[in-house]
Amino acid sequence: MININIKSLFVLTTLASLVGCASDEQSTQTTPLYLNESVSIDKRVDDLVTRLTLEEKVAQLFDKSPAIERLNIPEYNWWNEALHGVARAGKATVFPQAIGLAATFDENLMLRVGTAISDEGRAKHHAFLEENNRSMYTGLTYWSPNINIFRDPRWGRGQETYGEDPYLTTRIAVNFINGLQGDNAQYLKSVATLKHYAVHSGPEVSRHSDDYTASSKDLAETYLPAFKDVIAQTNVASVMCAYNSVNGTPACGNNELIQNKLRDEFNFDGYIVSDCGAIADFYDVKSHNIVNTEAKAAAMALKTGTDLNCGDHHGNTYSYLTQAVQEGLVAEEDVDKALKRLMYARFKLGMFNKPENVPYSNTSIDIVGSKKHLALTQEAAKKSLVLLKNEQLLPLKGNEKIALIGPNADNQAILLGNYNGMPIVPITPKLALEQRLGKNKITYSPGSSITGEVYTHYTPISAEHFFHLDHDNKLQPGLIAQYYPSSNFDRQPVKRQIEKNLDFSWERSPIDDSVEQEFAVKWTGIIKPQETAEYSFKSNNVDFTLNGQRVDGTITLDKNKTYGLNAEAKFNHFWHSNVINPTASLKWLKNPQHLMKEALDNANKADVIVFVGGISANLEGEEMPLQIEGFSHGDRTNINLPKSQLNLLKKLKQTGKPIVLVNMSGSAMALNWENENIEAIIQGFYPGEAAGSALASLLYGDFSPSGKLPITFYKSVSDLPDFKNYSMENRTYKYYEGEVLYPFGYGLSYADFKYKNTRYSINVNSGDLNLTTTIANQSSFTADEVVQVYISMPEAPVKTPNKQLVGFRHITLKNEAEKDIKFIIPKNKLTYINDQGDAVAYKGRLIVTVGAGQGIKIPKDKFTVSNIVL
Repeated sequence: MININIKSLFVLTTLASLVGCASDEQSTQTTPLYLNESVSIDKRVDDLVTRLTLEEKVAQLFDKSPAIERLNIPEYNWWNEALHGVARAGKATVFPQAIGLAATFDENLMLRVGTAISDEGRAKHHAFLEENNRSMYTGLTYWSPNINIFRDPRWGRGQETYGEDPYLTTRIAVNFINGLQGDNAQYLKSVATLKHYAVHSGPEVSRHSDDYTASSKDLAETYLPAFKDVIAQTNVASVMCAYNSVNGTPACGNNELIQNKLRDEFNFDGYIVSDCGAIADFYDVKSHNIVNTEAKAAAMALKTGTDLNCGDHHGNTYSYLTQAVQEGLVAEEDVDKALKRLMYARFKLGMFNKPENVPYSNTSIDIVGSKKHLALTQEAAKKSLVLLKNEQLLPLKGNEKIALIGPNADNQAILLGNYNGMPIVPITPKLALEQRLGKNKITYSPGSSITGEVYTHYTPISAEHFFHLDHDNKLQPGLIAQYYPSSNFDRQPVKRQIEKNLDFSWERSPIDDSVEQEFAVKWTGIIKPQETAEYSFKSNNVDFTLNGQRVDGTITLDKNKTYGLNAEAKFNHFWHSNVINPTASLKWLKNPQHLMKEALDNANKADVIVFVGGISANLEGEEMPLQIEGFSHGDRTNINLPKSQLNLLKKLKQTGKPIVLVNMSGSAMALNWENENIEAIIQGFYPGEAAGSALASLLYGDFSPSGKLPITFYKSVSDLPDFKNYSMENRTYKYYEGEVLYPFGYGLSYADFKYKNTRYSINVNSGDLNLTTTIANQSSFTADEVVQVYISMPEAPVKTPNKQLVGFRHITLKNEAEKDIKFIIPKNKLTYINDQGDAVAYKGRLIVTVGAGQGIKIPKDKFTVSNIVL
């Protein structure tokens, strides 16, 4: 739980204390209109905007909106994240990564997850305000969800999406957004933001300069439907425009995308925020470089409809809007229009009302990490796990001795994914299995690196290895720490103390006990190993040297020899160096060359091998500097299991012991050898803080798996188009012409479900297609299943998807029971997209597949096929 004590009513999020108070320009007898809660929000916003100067207006169009002191308007930072839990703001319940949530195919679950996240977000927001903290990651405007289409498995940020299908993406996003924004007609619980608009899915390294060509057909069939449909089905308040250009124009200045499509065709009336630094890319010579001044870039984005500029290393490009108005590049009315959209959102959040009138303002901080939310993330984790193969090995009987092996078996990173908070009760597979079995029934070894020389089993250097010299030049335990009251070392230290080791998570500032403060630390002392070994070091937010030299790779340290340590850390208000609950640590591991031998020794003594491998969000993610075999700047160059793990698996196979492979990744893996040689395979998409307990429950049959793949698992990327080619030809399950390893929608069960007797009719009035199928659970236990509906249009005059998901239902069916499941496929789904991007009613033979998947690589009794003439 978060260590914040709230003894009084929550303060008003921004301006409630102003009610009845007048500025120096207002009558002390009159409440200004913008504070009059009985007046419509539109009128209140208009009144507020008329009181501002041009310079004040322009300043409010920045993600770090400054205070307007003459009106007593406090600062507001628009940047916050809530992809699968409140992120980057200290402790919060961590749910499965977005791609894992999509694997549940469970709309009701997504609504409950979104609701839990906004509960925690509201509680944390008001708790921060109680301590006058308005820094980054404390607000109510969340830049989630990511509804881009995961068109290529190499994209490192695909883990943030809901997969490769627009319909699945839409349904998952609609429920998540409804949970985030709440159901109060007058107030927003929080703001959800659809991103990244549009045609955005890598590569990461060139996203600031790339121009992607997308045909009218691909736009209408793949890249835009989720945005269009989510906007139509929710009141989503915000959209984020992307870095890349689309068909020749940067997305944040693209009139066709923003005005013609988003505003006019999709009827979006909320505000648009740029991705961070995207507007600066307009003039950056290393990026799009399509205009030659900051003022022209700002004017282009604003006139197109981008209301809020998130700045980055370029600062605030929108600060040049004052100059742009003076030069006639843009009118002040354009500034007003953007500002009114932004202020409308703040009013809807209740930031200008009395707290007692805002239903969410008294949300208790106790809800963060509550038992209810921890149970919910465990439910989500269970439903997100996908059983890919099972040769009658699972579920385990419970009396086997287990050799737990693999670089992800005790790697907390695979719980979290990216854009995450700090977990409340993180449970790795190792911890969960030890708790379940007892340590006498399980052995553990990481066995290998996760890839190359990248290891996952570092441990904090314990206190008995750290020393310093006292005034008599004698060794004393601990390190000398000096704390500085800024994010640099340009001031005198204000605190000096001895610290036993270097492993910190500061819930409050170590200097003034506030919940956020920029500071810096220096540690000096000595490391004295107790064993001669090959050591590899890993630091978190710490730069360090040993004997004055930086450590790169593995080095030999001798027993009882002393090595001078100098380390430092800096914490400031920046997205990658947050001052809310900052952390710092120095870890090491010894003799990594011995890992395989230890793993093989454990395997030979065991009955069953559980290998937890794959990759992690430290290898795949957003615009990362990493460049090693298989990975480039956050993206992947191949989709194979890393060689270090595959080599170990092949050695383990030679032991003759049955193997369960648990692959953890946020993207597809080409598990070709594994599929041929491993008895059971489970896919985990970074399943959240309850990942370990969910996995243990699956291994031992506490529940029957129901997760389905939201993406295609290809056999390789060799027959996929070039990464930068945005044509959908030969991509995703809808257009791929080759044989896949595991298809979209695939996932096995312990239960024996049978599908039969699909019936259909056409509603003569609406034109909708009514479907009913019968599903039977012929097992001795209750189980969940995802019933899926796909259509094909073989007689269309243009190329159409091989199959297209048009409906799904996550159900629970009791043992030895059967049930009729009904679907209504709306008339607008019975259309195809022509080459001009228009939807045309389909006439001809319609193939409808209903079942546990697409009808690919599953038994014939797991699906039905119907031919319907339209």
